[in-house]
Amino acid sequence: MADTPRYNRRSRNVTEGIARSPNRSMYYALGYQEADFDKPMIGIANGHSTITPCNSGLQKLADIAISAVREAGANPQVFGTPTISDGMSMGTEGMKYSLISREVIADCIETAVNGQWMDGVMAIGGCDKNMPGGMIAMARTNVPAIYVYGGTIKPGNWKGKDLTIVSSFEAVGEFTAGRMSKEDFDGIERNACPSSGSCGGMYTANTMSSSFEALGMSLMYSSTMANPDDEKVGSAAESARVLVEAVKRDLKPRDIITRASIENAVALIMATGGSTNAVLHYLAIAHAAEVEWTIDDYERMRRKVPVICNLKPSGQYVATDLHKAGGIPQVLKLLLDGGMLNGDCMTITGRTIAEELANVPALDPNQDVIRPLDKALYAEGHLAILKGNLSPEGCVAKITGLKNPVITGPARVFNDEQSAMAAILADQIKPGDVLVMRYLGPKGGPGMPEMLAPTAALIGKGMGDSVGLITDGRFSGGTWGMVVGHVSPEAFDGGTIALVQEGDSVTIDAHQLLIQLNVPDDEIARRRAEWKQPAPRYTRGVLAKFAALTSSASKGAVTG
Repeated sequence: MADTPRYNRRSRNVTEGIARSPNRSMYYALGYQEADFDKPMIGIANGHSTITPCNSGLQKLADIAISAVREAGANPQVFGTPTISDGMSMGTEGMKYSLISREVIADCIETAVNGQWMDGVMAIGGCDKNMPGGMIAMARTNVPAIYVYGGTIKPGNWKGKDLTIVSSFEAVGEFTAGRMSKEDFDGIERNACPSSGSCGGMYTANTMSSSFEALGMSLMYSSTMANPDDEKVGSAAESARVLVEAVKRDLKPRDIITRASIENAVALIMATGGSTNAVLHYLAIAHAAEVEWTIDDYERMRRKVPVICNLKPSGQYVATDLHKAGGIPQVLKLLLDGGMLNGDCMTITGRTIAEELANVPALDPNQDVIRPLDKALYAEGHLAILKGNLSPEGCVAKITGLKNPVITGPARVFNDEQSAMAAILADQIKPGDVLVMRYLGPKGGPGMPEMLAPTAALIGKGMGDSVGLITDGRFSGGTWGMVVGHVSPEAFDGGTIALVQEGDSVTIDAHQLLIQLNVPDDEIARRRAEWKQPAPRYTRGVLAKFAALTSSASKGAVTG
């Protein structure tokens, strides 16, 4: 028998030392010929789904990738991964499955790649958790891999104003506050999402996909392309060709995902004003890749990197505008030239990040999406890590778009999202209040649901700067305002957030990186002695499994 190529895990495992194996019969059923057993098998993890516009345009990318893999001399094998639409499930029990889907996607890809001994894998995804789920799996399996983002949606429009999905959520607050007509409310709802593609601002999907360019695991320019455009198909085909070459060179994810490349990814997230969810997801990706990375590293990076992109939710523009202005490579080139990027990090192309950026043109002075470093929107990054007696392990505040990220006020305490939302819409929350929304963490939710509905309602009612919100849950990438999430330890584990009482004085101070319950220590100790852990909300199924296995949000809410 001819020597098996070193890259062919499947052939080594199935046929090494055996003239013929019964395993081969099943491959012949798939159309294999004798020569195919000496070709690498490339898995294509296809997240296509008609459940959400984020994923409804992925099949064409999978189809072109299949063809490109074959043309490059490898065998494509396609398998599916699920998705949960954060935008559709927001504010419902379904939202509890969102973060959990990150783990499910990672498990699906790991199972297929290792169970079938694939030689490489391309993950194709759209909605928020598709990206970290795929990257966690790539780091776990450590076979050559590339991520293909499905692409952004194009902006909607109503009466000359560009819209995103967050426009609909904020319209709820404006309409209930009497600040918007029924005609405009309906018009925004019907026109916010005009095509296939993921939510258009620098929300979680675009944040994670953009950061993968900086990480070195996706092709340059690929993350800001719109899903309906032909260039997205071309990029998917090129990604397939690059992956086959990576398999031949044995270039693996852990050669690319290092502490230095994660610094690059986080620098990009800070520069673009990206989602708070990136904090959680890169803790999980680093854990999967066995790279040392902690929540305190984000604060270190925040002090180093300014916000230079004027993007929604707190800015003006969307991902398609960023693409026209030069895309992520333009941002990365500015960071590299400013000494804020590790240029020698390897990428999936086999070139370093500095080599990838060598031919990026100078910044176009006639656009306002990307600012030069000396004209940054904010001198430091926007994702601040706060600590104090309310969150000794750390929590995440998104401080862009705020006139003064400091508030001390009376606590308005809610043990679920629905009662808090009802209080906001009923005008029971007043300027100066600090909402405390708890038992919504990884274990307590379970699943750490996002709080876009209440935060957007506060914005819509004009209280984004005057009302604080603290939660052990998460926020949508579309959230902005005086908000603090990922409070750890969470309420279900007896964190101090479980001990807050209605009317207690609470301080959020992003300048001092402080989150504090202004109650004497002996009173907190008394309350802690009386506290009892509630019964789990779910005792069977995937929600119960996640609650039993998950770590703290300060460690990425990982399950293994």
